[in-house]
Amino acid sequence: MSSSESKPVDREATADATREVAEETSKPEGAEQEESSSDEATPGVADATTTAGEAKKKKKKSKKRKLKDALAGKSNTQAEGSSAQEGKKTLSRDQLETLMAVNPALKGDFSKLNESQVEEMMKKLSVSDILTGLTVGSKNQKDMASYKFWQTQPVPSFEDKSPQEDGPIKVIDIERVSKQPPPMVEGFEWVTMNLEDEKELAEVYDLLSNHYVEDDEAMFRFNYSSSFLNWALKAPGWRKEWHVGVRTTQSRKLVAFISGIPVTLRVRNQKINTSEINFLCIHKKLRSKRLAPTLIKEITRRCYLEGTFQAIYTAGVILPTPISTCRYFHRSLDWEKLYDVGFSPLPHGSTKQRQILKYKLPTTTATHGLRPMQKKDVAQVQDLLVRYLARTDMSQEFSQEEVEHWLLHTDDSPNDQVVWSYVVEDPASNKVTDFFSFYSLESTVIRDRANRVVKAAYLYYYATETAFEGEDKKLKARLNALMKDALILAKKANFDVLNALTLLDNPLFLEEQKFGAGDGQLHYYLYNYRTAPVAGGIDGKNQASDKHMGGVGVVML
Repeated sequence: MSSSESKPVDREATADATREVAEETSKPEGAEQEESSSDEATPGVADATTTAGEAKKKKKKSKKRKLKDALAGKSNTQAEGSSAQEGKKTLSRDQLETLMAVNPALKGDFSKLNESQVEEMMKKLSVSDILTGLTVGSKNQKDMASYKFWQTQPVPSFEDKSPQEDGPIKVIDIERVSKQPPPMVEGFEWVTMNLEDEKELAEVYDLLSNHYVEDDEAMFRFNYSSSFLNWALKAPGWRKEWHVGVRTTQSRKLVAFISGIPVTLRVRNQKINTSEINFLCIHKKLRSKRLAPTLIKEITRRCYLEGTFQAIYTAGVILPTPISTCRYFHRSLDWEKLYDVGFSPLPHGSTKQRQILKYKLPTTTATHGLRPMQKKDVAQVQDLLVRYLARTDMSQEFSQEEVEHWLLHTDDSPNDQVVWSYVVEDPASNKVTDFFSFYSLESTVIRDRANRVVKAAYLYYYATETAFEGEDKKLKARLNALMKDALILAKKANFDVLNALTLLDNPLFLEEQKFGAGDGQLHYYLYNYRTAPVAGGIDGKNQASDKHMGGVGVVML
């Protein structure tokens, strides 16, 4: 339920971008909120309410509020209750820079225009269009249509206030769900992919390898391996019917794909049977056919027929409406290679040698009792993980079978390893006290003549008994020790970088372990379910913050 351009192939940023308006859609509970009138809802920005703030008659406008007013047609000097100047959107230089950070697509359009042309362009855009990353250029007409599609779906709108109680947005009558797929564009037809067939699995691999997610500058593209797809798409309880493809009628070539896997999701105190939607990919030459909404409708229909009425999905763009937002961080393991391929910059005033020394790691791990996870550890790891994730607002409920699938690598195919998991065992009691894991997802360097790839490890699930001792300092120290060892082991496995989001307890170790902030964010969405926003580990300035942890406990591939 996300577009083929949804998840960013992130890069290390040279400087932190200001994304204040985007973050308003996922402001965590307890964060400072600006005063908002209940009868003045601005599309594209979630409503905020105040308690003590309501007693104040006047309050200085924040950058976000000024930007919202300017986009709505109010000048910065107008009183909040006065009428707006018809059709006029006036932005200061600072506001334009903020807008560029929220919507990079606009930056390219505006850079080619003079001041009067920018003003004319702004008149053609609605506030919702701008704040959701849409423009009027031909490149984004598809995106604008996509946004209109989401307005027809059972997802929260930007104008919705936080719900009084969690629950479905729409009650689905399974008897009224169509038994037939929606009509397909002439010349194409629906297929159910059989991923048990090596040939069909290879077709999905080829489609994703050549047409899936790229970064904004088309420098990097995810390179999912067949082993990765087997791991990601055949989770316990997987259904063949949730592997949906589109073929050309004549050549039988696979040109589009979308998938789902069953997940038991806990959102605060409620457990929901959901589908985790992923890998929506459409052949580049067919992007104008508007196949994405049709694919989403079809996977939704198939989920409904199985009695699954909710879903979780992620996107790198803002859609209606994120439940949370996390930021990408990167820890260089081979800085020189990352610099050569354009992933990491050379900071001003530094040198290559300084950067190489900065990211140098010890050759041996330091945690006593650390070893690779074995099958005998599954039950203990599952118990520890479930208790650890229960501290968050939103997490997957893992069974032992799921822990074995997602975390345990078997030696049957050492050259196709996807996940690396390690446990810490107390030698006296044989109890597993800690574990951590990371998985492999390469990115192709698109314009590289040597056809190099960035070997990226992604931090996956981890847990420690120290979390239950009630001392924040001890938890921070323990996680830093574990993550330093994780970096050493990832380096030994020949990875170039370890990537992490600001979910779980990651803000406790990102800075100390020399993770650098990336230029991408990942927004979390729930389909047909309404709940209050969940903290994503970042503050109002888009910085990793241990004061905004405890929300997202779901690591999606």
